[in-house]
Amino acid sequence: MQDHLDAVAGRLTAALIRPGDPDYDRARGAWNLIYSHRPAAVIEARSIDDVVEAVGLARRLGTSLAVQATGHGFTVAADDAVLVTTAGLDLLEIDEKTSAARIGAGIKWDAVLEAAQPLGLAPLLGSSPDVGAIGYTLGGGFGWLGRRYGLAADRVRSFTVVLADGSVVTASTDSHPELFWALRGGGHGNLGVVVEMEIELVPVTRVYAGNLLYPIEAANEVFDRYRVWSGGLSDDFTTGFTIMNYPPIDDIPEPLRGRSFAVVRGCHCGDQAEAAASVDEWRRWREPVVDMFGPMPFADIAAVSQDPIDPVPAMSTGYWLGGLDTGLCEAMVQVAAAGQQPSPVIFAETRQAGGAIARPSADTAFTVRRAERMLQVVALTPSPEAIADTTARFERLRRQLGDRITAPYLNFMEGAERAESGREAFTDDAWGRLVALKREVDPTGIFSCGLRIDV
Repeated sequence: MQDHLDAVAGRLTAALIRPGDPDYDRARGAWNLIYSHRPAAVIEARSIDDVVEAVGLARRLGTSLAVQATGHGFTVAADDAVLVTTAGLDLLEIDEKTSAARIGAGIKWDAVLEAAQPLGLAPLLGSSPDVGAIGYTLGGGFGWLGRRYGLAADRVRSFTVVLADGSVVTASTDSHPELFWALRGGGHGNLGVVVEMEIELVPVTRVYAGNLLYPIEAANEVFDRYRVWSGGLSDDFTTGFTIMNYPPIDDIPEPLRGRSFAVVRGCHCGDQAEAAASVDEWRRWREPVVDMFGPMPFADIAAVSQDPIDPVPAMSTGYWLGGLDTGLCEAMVQVAAAGQQPSPVIFAETRQAGGAIARPSADTAFTVRRAERMLQVVALTPSPEAIADTTARFERLRRQLGDRITAPYLNFMEGAERAESGREAFTDDAWGRLVALKREVDPTGIFSCGLRIDV
């Protein structure tokens, strides 16, 4: 093995880091602190050629290769394998005339947002601009502009991909169309290394967005009203209902610290007067404890979900749902607020789908689109006790939801749950196509640290 490592190290523009090296723990670390890799080598790629070398090294060693950009969305640990990190692939080019962006695998959404907004354009990022753009898009990508503009995967024009044999190909509607189809919603680290993508941007600069916080004791009333209210909204409005537990830490503002709320949140990307009128219905119904809804630059969209930026130990799960009913609200309150001890769950959120998300797209592997809502639950798990508590809560939640679940949403899952849930996340036809493509482009299973597709 060391001979292979030495030979590759001499050809890289990147750093090759091995167990025992001073930077090993830093290089192998994931954003989610409950997960970690123990790879045989970490290659911190700075070029596409470095990625080609990393794939070749895994092939010669007879081991697997894992890809990590920001470390969000951890799936299978690259233990005794090759881990290639892509933070150094920082290409970012925006063509104002064609409303397109070319993005390297190390770019986070915040960089794209910052560059696009002065041009009157926006990417279809998720709730956190701190997430890697390519990894998010490969899993579908459902953000606060979803009902108007669809999933991030719907706006991809092409991918540049390093395949298991070391070749570099462009996947688009005209070149390698089956691979292009698969990577748009089915590319969870299992078909190749996507080193660049070109996406369409959308004309959004100002939105009406934010949160209305109501007492947790009013959760059922707020939910019942939200269910009716959200059903009559235009596609310009993507909304959510959230049970939110703010932890008792100094980073949380005093009015929120250590308290729980029922939250109505969302983003309206159309007429501001129409948006304000819709939210005013809530204000007239009952004055919120905290009102953070209003006009804002889309550049500030992170204020809606307020996701953490610094690495944390956490667990997450997510599902597509058939609709809203009182049983769902009860399940959300149970997973987030029940129990003798303070809940490790930070939030349980059901987000409104439909609109452009539900429109069939023959060019994407993301074929489960008809669900009306999505559910995500996130917990902070800094201790074994918190992990055990969260695991039990998630298992109980799945039982309570029952047939309300129409499919898992893999971008909101991590670890073994994500790796093993692939079959349920796709239609029979789509899964069959993914399996056939996997056998074609990766017959020896080099890419086995992502979504599990047997070859």
